[in-house]
Amino acid sequence: MELPILIAGKWRTPAAKTFGDVHNPSTGEVIARTPFCGAAEVDEAVQAAQKAFVSWSQTPAPKRATVLFKYRSLLEAHLEELAKLVTRENGKTLDEARGDVRRGFEVVEFATGIAHLQKGESLPQVAEHIDGVTMREPLGVCAGISPFNFPAMVPMWMYPLAIACGNSFILKPSEKVPLTAIRLAELFIEAGLPEGVFSLVHGGAEVVDALCTHPGIAAVSFVGSSKVAAHVYALGAQHGKRVQAGGGAKNFQIVMEDAEPDSTIRAVMGASFGCAGQRCMAGSVLVGVGAAGEPLQKRMLAAMDALKVDDTSANPAAEMGPVIDANSQKRVLGFIERGGAKLLRDGRQGIPKRGFFVGPTLYDGLLTQEEIFGPVLSLVRPASLDEAIALANRSAFGNGATLFTTSGKHARQFALDIQCGMVGINVGVPAPMSIFPFTGWNASFFGDLHMQGTEGVQFYTRQRVVLSRWDAAYRRQQGW
Repeated sequence: MELPILIAGKWRTPAAKTFGDVHNPSTGEVIARTPFCGAAEVDEAVQAAQKAFVSWSQTPAPKRATVLFKYRSLLEAHLEELAKLVTRENGKTLDEARGDVRRGFEVVEFATGIAHLQKGESLPQVAEHIDGVTMREPLGVCAGISPFNFPAMVPMWMYPLAIACGNSFILKPSEKVPLTAIRLAELFIEAGLPEGVFSLVHGGAEVVDALCTHPGIAAVSFVGSSKVAAHVYALGAQHGKRVQAGGGAKNFQIVMEDAEPDSTIRAVMGASFGCAGQRCMAGSVLVGVGAAGEPLQKRMLAAMDALKVDDTSANPAAEMGPVIDANSQKRVLGFIERGGAKLLRDGRQGIPKRGFFVGPTLYDGLLTQEEIFGPVLSLVRPASLDEAIALANRSAFGNGATLFTTSGKHARQFALDIQCGMVGINVGVPAPMSIFPFTGWNASFFGDLHMQGTEGVQFYTRQRVVLSRWDAAYRRQQGW
């Protein structure tokens, strides 16, 4: 099945010469073919989006919100359908897929409050007889480039808020997971979104570069690897665009001796092996401080042995699914094969023979400073919390870190000293809800304004300041 693109409210199959296979990662089966568009399709989409922007940007915010309310209702009604699509093309368990979709819903819910979120400020008598007012206005055509690991949530970090602010939007979903994005677009059109306000194109590097360089695009949102994030940020900024680009991570989970054991293991297992470790908030380094190290290792090995790794599209009891494709599987297995620390549990063993599986893997010692993006966990054992924080702060990345403890003193020290944007205290994955920004630091984010929350509104709008003077002489002249 060759997939369509959406331009000017019409679905059509592009005249592509190159295609990418979309797999069910649990089986390896090819379920669709993604056409690789080029700069010509991007230009078409931009022209349609520019035309739609003229009227959509002038649509009152409460009316834009009405479309978003309808969209939110449709998304809820189609939750199970969307979750099954995510499981089929990404390999998540059905529960993980539901979470992926629901976290996207939250951004739509946040965006329905755009009439309040987009309000400006005013100050009468900012000077004698002069009043000052600010207004938040849309930018124009915005673009989003989303990754494979969250087919629903990450695209919905971008386009609902951009469109709520009065912009038109072009989405390029990952060529590995385009089916969910297509369905999300269909439901948005069903909700009453005018044609051209939302476009969808497929492709690879050529389309990414076209979106970053097209003079008709005002802003670009990106989530992916740090290498590509840096490229998108630099290229987009070079061409005068506002850019927010989320990259990779190396997230540390620090466990103190006083941590509650059962809830800690559950949280670490979810953070490290949820979504097969394919998320930028995955826990990839487990830090057992002092005497916590040895019992932590034993409990983790027992929990990893009990984890059910299986075909998520066929077995509802599966607790962890595959990685996305053969290349990702080969890459993760390459880390395991090269080693670099003592292997405690080998994820190459006891996994399904078909599909793109890697089992939960544990190393004693830091395996690599790179982002592995798979179910591979390193266990390190510093003597103190100070040493643990210093180790984490040496990482080039800065997405998230978590401390497991019952000590308020240690929690406060950690929250103040750890160098990352999202901090968890007894929270395995400290990814914020939609009302807060997703605040990656360092090599985990390129740009100034993050996705979600009020920073997202600021990113997708610009301010106009109006100063008005009505002095006494003018008022007399006008007969006021």
